[in-house]
Amino acid sequence: MNFFRRRRGNSVDSDELDIAGPKKGSQRTKSRKPPNTAFRQQRLKAWQPIYSPKTILPLLFVVFLIMCPIGIALIFRTYRVQNLVINYSKCDELEDSNDYTEIPKNRVNFHFDKSTSSYSNYQNPRWRTSTSTDSLGNSVRTCHIEFDIPNDIHSPLYFYFKLTNFFQNHRRYVESYDLEQLKGEAVPYDDIDSDCKPFAHSGDKIVYPCGLVANSYFNDTLASPVLLNPAGGSENVTYELTTKDIAWKTDRKTYKMTTYNWDEIVPPPNWEKRYPEGYTEDNIFNITEDEFFQNWMRTAALPSFMKLAAKNTTSPMESGTYQIDIGLNYPVSIFGGTKSLVITSNNILGGRHFGLGVCYLIVAGASFLFGFLFLLKVLIKPRKIGDHSLLNFEDERASQELFTSERRDYL
Repeated sequence: MNFFRRRRGNSVDSDELDIAGPKKGSQRTKSRKPPNTAFRQQRLKAWQPIYSPKTILPLLFVVFLIMCPIGIALIFRTYRVQNLVINYSKCDELEDSNDYTEIPKNRVNFHFDKSTSSYSNYQNPRWRTSTSTDSLGNSVRTCHIEFDIPNDIHSPLYFYFKLTNFFQNHRRYVESYDLEQLKGEAVPYDDIDSDCKPFAHSGDKIVYPCGLVANSYFNDTLASPVLLNPAGGSENVTYELTTKDIAWKTDRKTYKMTTYNWDEIVPPPNWEKRYPEGYTEDNIFNITEDEFFQNWMRTAALPSFMKLAAKNTTSPMESGTYQIDIGLNYPVSIFGGTKSLVITSNNILGGRHFGLGVCYLIVAGASFLFGFLFLLKVLIKPRKIGDHSLLNFEDERASQELFTSERRDYL
């Protein structure tokens, strides 16, 4: 087994061998010099562009010609999105009345098709409040809002709740939930995620769903808008909204009905109005049916955000006067925020957001500006460009190798 036998090596360091040379009688010496290949000696061919006005100026103007039309098209498409935003934060401060009053203009923002004749006579939305008692005996305040639609808006239409100054992106808030609970598993008392504290347990029972996110669930209610006095003198027509498929498909697959027994769990503290007697065998919160809750659990990155509450993807919203009722349950004054109802159409890029189109135009404008300035520089005070064919890096490489060889011989 001679090939397992350790070869007798030279006790002299390999660096010393390179300098002093091999000893007498040695048949083989080690060298630290890399093989003389193009890859190991860094002689691979490479493209090294030489920047000159002939290459840079056309490139800048080409970028401008590509980005500018795209930016204009994006802004044009976004501008055609129609929407209505009503800030109803102060509606609960109104006294109950049967008469509507105009909502202050600083609380309303809208964009409709200006080509219609009824747009010039557009009236601001109106509101009033009323108080009633629900089936559980709770006192409920409702904000009734009347608004005009000056032209038909084609489907799909989306109804959002918008909150401001609500920091869902706080680190403790974002992590405050138990994923296994949301998947339907009956997580034992001692195994509840610690991030759910202080809303993980209530006495000897488990809070379901636990955590800060679920406890702060936005619980204003939204009814389908009703078209008042439609054309033709027919009765009022309800514009039907649906809450089905408003959550992400992945979320709908994740959230499952809980397997807890009703006597093992209690609702979050802020859900007391919804469950005044707690959970029973017949009223356990069905997390798979409440897709708005699933949207709420997907926390927002910014303090101002919108959550999709309902939609209609089948029928257009005809022009006319509508009434919509919003149940006032969620206080916003405690954190200095606002809440709004947003009704909007969309396009292939989403809602009425100009950011992407503006970015394209900024890049196009910067390219044109620098291209124009460089062109003026070349025309007014040109710089002589050298002959690129005279550039030869081989001579420099050869002289470097010669210097290295002479230095090795010297040592």
